[in-house]
Amino acid sequence: MRKELSKVYDPHEVEGRIYQQWEENKCFAGVRDAKKKPYTIVMPPPNVTGQLHMGHAMDCTLQDILIRFKRMQGYAALWVPGTDHAGIATQIKVEEELRVKEGLTRYDLGREKFLERVWDWKAMYGDRIVAQQKKMGASCDWDRARFTMDEGCSKAVRETFCELYEKGLIYKGSRIINWCPHCVTALSDAEVEYVDKPGHLWHMRYPLSDGSGYLVVATTRPETMMGDTGVAVNPNDTRYQHLVGKTCLLPLMNREIPIVADEYVEMDFGTGCVKMTPAHDPNDFEVGLRHNLDTIRVLDDNGVVNANGGKYEGMDRYAARKAVVADMEALGLMEKVEDYSHNVGTCYRCHNDVEPIISAQWFVKMAPLAKEAIRVVEEGETKFVPDRFSKTYLNWMENVHDWCISRQLWWGHQIPVWYCDDCGHMTVSRTDPTVCAQCGSAHIQRDPDVLDTWFSSALWPFSTLGWPEKTQDLDYFYPTDVLVTGYDIIFFWVARMIFSGCEQTKQTPFHTVFIHGLVRDDQGRKMSKSLGNGIDPLEMAEKYGADALRFNLVTGNSPGNDMRFYTERCEAMRNFANKIWNASRFLMMNLTIEDNALPEKLELEDKWILSKLNTVIAEVTENMDHYELGVAAQKIYDFIWDTYCDWYIEMTKARLQGEDPAAKEQAQRVLCYVLTETLKLLHPFMPFLTEEIWQALPHAADNQVKFLMLQSWPQAQAGLAFPQEEKAVEMLMEAVKAVRARRSEMNVPPSKKAHLTIATQEADIFTAGIPFLKRLGYASQVTVTGPAGLGSDKEEAAKGVVTVITHAARIGMPLAELVDLEKEKARIAKELKKNRGELEKLSNKLNNPGFLAKAPEQVVAAEKERAEKLTALIAQLEAQEASL
Repeated sequence: MRKELSKVYDPHEVEGRIYQQWEENKCFAGVRDAKKKPYTIVMPPPNVTGQLHMGHAMDCTLQDILIRFKRMQGYAALWVPGTDHAGIATQIKVEEELRVKEGLTRYDLGREKFLERVWDWKAMYGDRIVAQQKKMGASCDWDRARFTMDEGCSKAVRETFCELYEKGLIYKGSRIINWCPHCVTALSDAEVEYVDKPGHLWHMRYPLSDGSGYLVVATTRPETMMGDTGVAVNPNDTRYQHLVGKTCLLPLMNREIPIVADEYVEMDFGTGCVKMTPAHDPNDFEVGLRHNLDTIRVLDDNGVVNANGGKYEGMDRYAARKAVVADMEALGLMEKVEDYSHNVGTCYRCHNDVEPIISAQWFVKMAPLAKEAIRVVEEGETKFVPDRFSKTYLNWMENVHDWCISRQLWWGHQIPVWYCDDCGHMTVSRTDPTVCAQCGSAHIQRDPDVLDTWFSSALWPFSTLGWPEKTQDLDYFYPTDVLVTGYDIIFFWVARMIFSGCEQTKQTPFHTVFIHGLVRDDQGRKMSKSLGNGIDPLEMAEKYGADALRFNLVTGNSPGNDMRFYTERCEAMRNFANKIWNASRFLMMNLTIEDNALPEKLELEDKWILSKLNTVIAEVTENMDHYELGVAAQKIYDFIWDTYCDWYIEMTKARLQGEDPAAKEQAQRVLCYVLTETLKLLHPFMPFLTEEIWQALPHAADNQVKFLMLQSWPQAQAGLAFPQEEKAVEMLMEAVKAVRARRSEMNVPPSKKAHLTIATQEADIFTAGIPFLKRLGYASQVTVTGPAGLGSDKEEAAKGVVTVITHAARIGMPLAELVDLEKEKARIAKELKKNRGELEKLSNKLNNPGFLAKAPEQVVAAEKERAEKLTALIAQLEAQEASL
């Protein structure tokens, strides 16, 4: 026997129990099936130490909606979950804990012991975010969960590094890289955020070596001048052409440096003379290569001046800046100082200023890899939704620099390169060697650096399916179908997955990149710890239910756009869940049928609801296929709340509560069928609520599947489209709405019935709808006539009849049957007197020059607005009085 629904919907009681049922019955399993088309999503792996934030909740919800939709459509659906080792973020957390709790650094423990601590941390916190995703209803195949440093992913990383190295696409070189002195590691270009900061432009004199004068160079970074190895001017700059090839003296260091001509210099920036510091600026580095300038590094890895900085050795970079400026002023070599705002590179992790420095690092050559990654997007093999983000992607790929992949950390994939102490040879190997590949010496040391976190994440779509092994999963589920992610990691991750997939598997890793925006607070601000405006999704789910949170996140969502999160909308979505629950309870209390099938005979309103359902199924399916999930959710919401609950249930009550058993069963069957199909449409969005209700309903006799999430997605059927009947019921509904609105204006309670006279050319439709009009239009009697059955509004008003008009009819109601005329006249007269008195006082105030001169502008504006509202209200009351 079916179970009954409790009086009140309690998400706490339902959600955990339903999720357990799904897990125990392996409902989330991605199973290879030769008869089905695969549909694969790989989860953007959250940090292993992370906690679910609103961005994750959005990401998780959108992916779950898509995978549930495709599962119900009959695809072999696989959603691969996993977590990322998150090199810098995780190492910083563990180092901080060590420092605070034990007063130790990682160097005190040594590499091996420190990494043991990080693995312990991972074991302790790694499953936290997984439990939180389960609370959100994520239907991942948890048996396939992966970690970016598990054995399979590590093998894929080694294979990729060695393969790219053998092809000459990975190299080690001394280049200018982005260096974070706070995190003490290199950063790739994508990990640098540029912030407009106020600063200064210092104009400093560099004396010419022959004593004939000086050059003035303008710089924003005087603390690096000890590393200057030249001054550059533009070859076309007539001011300085005579000095090219000569030398000047580097102040403070008393070193001769050459004056060179290079097109890189902008003649109208500063003085047209630029100091060249090849070890601390990427452009200076390139100029230095062209003119054989020396490279002198003056800042160490911690942003402190080194031995090359002379008397400034040991100073922090900003302390050195102050000291250099003071010394230049003391020597009379400071020409002037200008205020100057400029873009400063900051670390995406710690937000400290990044230092460009020369360093020996490992790089990936990007130009050869970018070609195919550009082609697959240009030719539509991978599409971005919305399409505008393909331009963002292409612009970056077309101007990409070589990718610095080495990081000066211990936590991560250690670079598989060994250096020989005896012959200096580098051994690059897929397995750990014991001797040098060149000379056979056992004196080999492994490169201490690890790979950028994004190097392993770039392989995620195929490493999680078994690559580099040729697994059955890889063959069946790859390429994956859609990647769901925020626009903020297109460069970090999306671009790298595409070129890695194209290079390693010769296929683009996914057909579609579905981009969503950021979840902002209700004022449109980015959620952050510093602002204290973050909203914990788990708190929202706890308070309102996971379904309400999910529905809130998706109804406010349009692809690629940021959304504002309003807590009140969670409450509104909880009310929606309660509305569905109460409607389902009402139906079940009136159900006597044991199976779910449409009756042979259908009434007018049955055909209307089935026809409306048919349209919603077709439209929602199309919206889902086009990733318009917010639009689809809104259509389902409107259909359930308005069409099904507010109208159709009301239309069927006469049959449900009547004495005709055949009519009763007929209404039950249509109500049950429509609710069941609607629950299927709603399921991807609100999985817990829909599953709980569905399990309580009767089903088709041949339906042996015991979970809603494994049911087939509804399909529009030509046999259930009834356009004429739909049009007829819409006419009747329009009439009911018009009558109700007029009665509401006149404060007439539903208990007060009136005789309706309907003048229309659609007499057959309105005659058939008399029972419906009587009950929902609060009519004592209904008379349907031809178009001439009612006179003009003026004529009818003279007879004491109120008229309302719809596009298909004019409807008359005798006023005396609706209101006590004398009482209503007295009420309106009293209202008019009160409002006219208020308006008069307000008008006197607004005509008083003294008030207008002294009162604040917003007070005057508010009073004017009040006067306008009173004027409109008086006009409305006068019209009502005239009609009486």
